[in-house]
Amino acid sequence: MESISIFWFRRDLRLHDNAGLYHALQQEHPVLPLFIFDRDILDELPDRDDARVSFIHKTVTKLQQDLHKYGSSLLVKYGRPKEVFKKLMEEYQVQAVYTNRDYEPYARQRDKEIYELLQAQAIHYKSFKDQVIFERNEIMSKSGSPYKIYTPYKNTWKSAFKPEMVTSYPMKKHFSNLHQCVPNPVPLQEMNFIPSLIPTPDPKLATELLQQYAEKRDLPAQDATSRIGPHLRFGTVSVREAVALAFKHSEVWLQELIWREFFMQLLYHFPETAEESFYPKYRGIAWRNNEEEFTRWCEGKTGFPLVDAGMRELSATGFMHNRVRMVVASFLIKDLLIDWRWGELYFAQKLLDYEQASNIGNWQWAAGTGADAQPYFRVFNPDGQIKKFDKTYAYIKKWVPEFGTAAYANPIVDHNFARDRAITAYKKAIAETAAV
Repeated sequence: MESISIFWFRRDLRLHDNAGLYHALQQEHPVLPLFIFDRDILDELPDRDDARVSFIHKTVTKLQQDLHKYGSSLLVKYGRPKEVFKKLMEEYQVQAVYTNRDYEPYARQRDKEIYELLQAQAIHYKSFKDQVIFERNEIMSKSGSPYKIYTPYKNTWKSAFKPEMVTSYPMKKHFSNLHQCVPNPVPLQEMNFIPSLIPTPDPKLATELLQQYAEKRDLPAQDATSRIGPHLRFGTVSVREAVALAFKHSEVWLQELIWREFFMQLLYHFPETAEESFYPKYRGIAWRNNEEEFTRWCEGKTGFPLVDAGMRELSATGFMHNRVRMVVASFLIKDLLIDWRWGELYFAQKLLDYEQASNIGNWQWAAGTGADAQPYFRVFNPDGQIKKFDKTYAYIKKWVPEFGTAAYANPIVDHNFARDRAITAYKKAIAETAAV
């Protein structure tokens, strides 16, 4: 039986600047690259044409082709990770499994199970930091506790940063230690998926765009954002490369990358916030949760032009401009008084760049229930946001062609009434919690 080590690709679908793969290639045993289409994740997806699955499949296929140039390939499996590893341990004499760390609650539980399985067979499990600059307990307050406010986190992050932290791992010269294997394509249809018609855009990291990012990033009609989200999510772009570019060209973009890590450490240290509001005083809000109104929000038929444009852009492209994300989230939570978790789940199903920590963090920010969130009594005026960020209605007209005609829907709610209703509901929940 052949002795090998395994490198398990997950959220790091690239051969360049890959920490775990680099370390795997340093040791004596040939490295078998592995990717698992995880049924525990895929079986829960509602759409069989999920654009993210199509993107991952396309990326995995390219990885197989790229590895073939080095006499190797990517072993692709479809199943549950624990069962896949049990079979691999029967086929090979596995010496060690290398991977890059993932910090989401499901991933941590999955990795714990794999670690225990391997440990029982005296197989080493070695994981590495790769999708962030700082992880877990590396950025903490002076008291040794996790930061709950972004600005001091950002300041400590920046003071702890050293330029060598974004040095790329030199990969190519070590590819000779890859296990010699042949491709084994796993068709989408075998996993009960079909190709999506929604493409994943390439990241836009041109110098000019990044240098103008601060002044244009809030204008949804302009194509002035990096579109890097899905590529960071699935690791087709290295975070070290992104941060190096941000330091060089855009302080504002750097701060957004730091927000991403702030949200990641919040979810890591407070995993219960995936299901509950960060602060207990907001857990008793009496949500209306009107299903008909939720459906109209999802379909972009609320009668509020900027909200409708954003929701239609999401349905058509799997993307929504960040400024508009804040508006549609505030509208769902405050104007319709619908539980933020409904919106978070809908975004989880639709966004190409869905990342659990950032999505939860941003929805709780909009709801006023999370760490360093906007005050609950701050309610976006959706029409006021148009005057600030889409004065000529260019974005709205692109996605709501019937805007300005008799065919356009009437507003689903009176904003001023809804704002007062939401603030009253929040105050009542806070008072009831304090009285307990």
